[in-house]
Amino acid sequence: MRRADSAVPTVLLADDDADDRELAREAMAQASVAGELRCVGDGEELLEYLHRRGRYVADASAPTPGVVLLDLNMPLKGGREVLAEMQADPVLRRIPVVVLTTSSSEEDIAAAYDLGASSYVTKPVSFGGLVEVMRDFSRWWLQRVELPAPAST
Repeated sequence: MRRADSAVPTVLLADDDADDRELAREAMAQASVAGELRCVGDGEELLEYLHRRGRYVADASAPTPGVVLLDLNMPLKGGREVLAEMQADPVLRRIPVVVLTTSSSEEDIAAAYDLGASSYVTKPVSFGGLVEVMRDFSRWWLQRVELPAPAST
C-alpha cells in the first residue's frame, strides 16, 4: 500500500483507556498524521474488527488497517495474546503491529518482538512527547515504509 497511490491509510489503535485513545487522536491531529484513526477498547474487539465479526461485519465499518497501534495491557485479551493470534493467522500476520504501551520492561519488549511486533514504543509521559511519537510514527509507517496490500480474508 504505497502512499503515492493516494490512499489514506487506516491506523487501528487498540487501547483500553478512553483518555489515552483521545490523547492519541489529538496528538495525531496536531502532528498532521495522514491516516484515518480507528479505535477499539480491548484485544477481543481488535480481533473482531480484524476478522470483521460482530458489529464490524460490514466491510465499510472496518477497513483493513495499514498498521495497528497496540497497547499490551488490556482486559479480556491482552496485547501479547493478540500478537500471538495475529501471527498464527496467514492474513493478519501481514499487518504491521507497533506496540505503544507504558511498559519499558525488557521482558515485555522481548516478548513483543518474539510474538511478531514490528516495533515497540514506550508511551511518553507528556502530550508534547506523544505528538513527537505520532509525527515519527507517521513519517516512518505511513510515508516511508512499503506496506503490503490487504490480503483477502
